[in-house]
Parts: sequence; structure tokens; C-alpha cells
Amino acid sequence: MITLTRDGDYALITLDRPQALNALSFEIIRAIGAAIDQARDWDIRALIFTGAGEKAFCAGADIKELLGRSLMEEKEGAELGQATFAKLDAFKVPSLAAINGFAFGGGLELALACTFRIAAPKAKMGLPEIKLGLIPGYGGTQRLPRLVGEARALDIILTGRTVDAEEALRIGLVNRIGDGDLLAAAKAYAGEFSHYGLPALSFARDAVRRALDTPLAEGLRIEADLSTLAYRTEDAAEGLAAFLDKRKPTFRDR
Repeated sequence: MITLTRDGDYALITLDRPQALNALSFEIIRAIGAAIDQARDWDIRALIFTGAGEKAFCAGADIKELLGRSLMEEKEGAELGQATFAKLDAFKVPSLAAINGFAFGGGLELALACTFRIAAPKAKMGLPEIKLGLIPGYGGTQRLPRLVGEARALDIILTGRTVDAEEALRIGLVNRIGDGDLLAAAKAYAGEFSHYGLPALSFARDAVRRALDTPLAEGLRIEADLSTLAYRTEDAAEGLAAFLDKRKPTFRDR
């Protein structure tokens, strides 16, 4: 139900349950976490998620599994999803969700946890939990406002409405719309950053992520520290020398 494959410089995790629109069972969430852990040991430049079939990236939770649980089981379910998707925050390379169809509920929350999102022109997204008397539980209430702002996030979450690809691009929910072969478009997008040195990419991601949780003065101190660390890498020495030599740098992730 989850496949992890190597595609050149990239690892590809595919939600492979097309008959159920790639819905997330707790077993699948655990498998996603295991796949992320396995990919961490690979020499890759980016991690890409997609869904099998043409209809859905991931249509959300497996609703039948949500019935008849105890209070503690409900809390543990939310914490499992949150902890699994949070692995992407600390993952060694940027991640990208290729949203090839429906991305609802937990499916959109998985995409939100990725560094970038690229959507097919006909993709549909939303957090419809309110229609079931629920709220998002795998990070949607926290990551969505960080991407699109509080007002837009409240509009999407409190109405449970569907957002199409064009609106998603306009409000910053996705970074790109990919025509044609979406996976090829996702790999092309990853190619725009994956050739840079991994230390600098990691420092930049960390600085931006921490900017959202700290006052400006503290954020500037964090930036100064990480910028200083970047200067001490071999990649920085190579990048500066290549600029002066008017040649393309060869980064070695050191």
C-alpha cells in the first residue's frame, strides 16, 4: 500500500491504494513513517510523494477506522499522524508533494508537511473535517495558516470547502501547477534546488522555519548563526571561488 523507490537523485514514496483513493489508514501512516526513515539512509537530493492512479493524491482518512475508538485511542491516532508527518520537518533534504488529484483531510495535511507542493491542473484540495463534526488532527490547523494566513485558513477549515489548483496557487497553498506528466514536473522542480549543497539548503530551511516561531530580533540572531556556519563549509569556499572564476561550482555537501 506504500511503495518506496529510487529515481536517480530522488526517493519516491507512492501511496498505492487507488481503489480507495489512496485513503490513509493507521497502517498506511505507519508505513509512511517507515518509508521516510528508510529513505533517510539513502544518498538522495529530494523526497517526492505522490498517489497511485489518476484520481487522487490522497482522499484523507479511512473513515471506518475512526469509529468506536476510546478517548485515548483518538488522541493516539492524532499524535501518530502528527509525529509521522513531522519527520519531514527534520528530513535531511527538501520534500515535495505531487498532488495528482484529490488531496483532502489527512492527504492535504501530508502535502502541507512537505517543503513544496506541485498540483495537477485538475487537483482538488480541502480540509473537510468540519462536515463530520471534527477538525483537522494531523497538523492542518497549524501548517495551513502558516502558508496562506489566518483568514484564508479559517475560511477553508470552517467551511470545509474545496480549493481548486488555480486558487491554491494564488493563495500560496501550492507552489506550482504542473501540466502534462506531473511526476516529471515534480522532478524538474526538484532539479531547481537539488543541485545546490545540502548544508546550505538545510541551513536555509531551518532559518525560515524558525522565523515563523520567534520574534524578529531572535530570528535575526538565528540567521546570523546559521549564515556563519554556512561560510565555514567547503561548499561555500567552492561557491565563492567559482563565482570569481566565472565557472559553475561543484558542491560536495561538505
